[in-house]
Amino acid sequence: MSKFELLAPAGDLEKLKVAILYGADAVFIGGLKFSLRSRASNFTIDDIKEACDFAHKNGAKIHVTCNIVMHNLDTDGILEYLKELENAGVDCIIASSLHILKLVKKYTKMEAHVSTQASTANQSAVALYESLGMDRAVLARELNIDEIREVKKNSNIDIEAFIHGGMCVSYSGRCMLSNNMTNRDANRGGCAHSCRWCYDLVKDGNKYNPDGDYFAMSSKDLCAIPYITKLMDIGVDSFKIEGRMKSINYIATVVNAYRHLIDEYEQTGKVEDINKYINQIKKGENRLTSIGFLNGDPTINEQLYDLNLTVPTKEFIGIVKDYDEENQMLIVEQRNYFEPNSIIEVFTPENTFNIQIEEIYDLDGNVLDAARHPLQMVKFKCKHHLKPYDLLRLGE
Repeated sequence: MSKFELLAPAGDLEKLKVAILYGADAVFIGGLKFSLRSRASNFTIDDIKEACDFAHKNGAKIHVTCNIVMHNLDTDGILEYLKELENAGVDCIIASSLHILKLVKKYTKMEAHVSTQASTANQSAVALYESLGMDRAVLARELNIDEIREVKKNSNIDIEAFIHGGMCVSYSGRCMLSNNMTNRDANRGGCAHSCRWCYDLVKDGNKYNPDGDYFAMSSKDLCAIPYITKLMDIGVDSFKIEGRMKSINYIATVVNAYRHLIDEYEQTGKVEDINKYINQIKKGENRLTSIGFLNGDPTINEQLYDLNLTVPTKEFIGIVKDYDEENQMLIVEQRNYFEPNSIIEVFTPENTFNIQIEEIYDLDGNVLDAARHPLQMVKFKCKHHLKPYDLLRLGE
């Protein structure tokens, strides 16, 4: 097993299972309380127990976020909730509140990880958290590669760094745009993503952008593929992918690319073709990416001013649910439109290949002119014995 933890996001149980099957060593999730993603499909205690059982059977860990910025009204029941999480099998708690983290260390056996919302950007801060008994510090996303190296060199607890996903327009997520514009508190789980809305440029009542063109004020998503080997050489302990509200296709694609990249470098000491991983990532992305702060302060090239520059994903059309060995029939839960006689790209945790399908049937055996209804169960002939959670995309 790799000495570097690959930490993936999940907004529900299905995404969690996909993340682990496609290579995550650990998954971070949010419960129904004290989490910053209140609009994600957050986990009940029963869900968390099932998640922990699945993860532990597959050699993975579960981290639960309790990273809300707590007001007095938010403090009730936190210790009881932490105890529930521990009893469910949770391995780690991620929080920015020292109050929550101290409760974790004093009253449970779970690890305490200092959230990126704490804006940990220097080794003195890490030393303070170490003196308080914390197990890990998640670094602010605003550090460059040299700053990360210096912090790690002078730290005695685990260091976690973000490697992929959304970059908040505000410093370490401390945003007030959502509060101001929608009365939804981003730091208490209600972010409306105001920075990603479509804006007109208006002065003295006159609009200056052409019709159909809009502006945003957000950054491109982070993609650290070119920097993973440097981060491994530095000794960063955990690599974190952002995106609890992302799709199954995104999670599987991104996790799998980083998994194979980390494994290749760890096993051989080199990476033969970095572009292979960059191109794989593109099959799951729907936003342009950049290197964030890793090479220093971002330039105009790391910003996303024109929402027309967003890029579509390669079409994710279904997830394998079962395989009928006797009839060589693949049973698929449809996610996007596809037709008979299509070339389908099969994406598994191990490899990727194309198949040619012919007729499509519903579960009663009726021939369909297309798979057109999201979440509809369909089937078609396939000589390859695929497994549950293998994914299907439109091929080329």
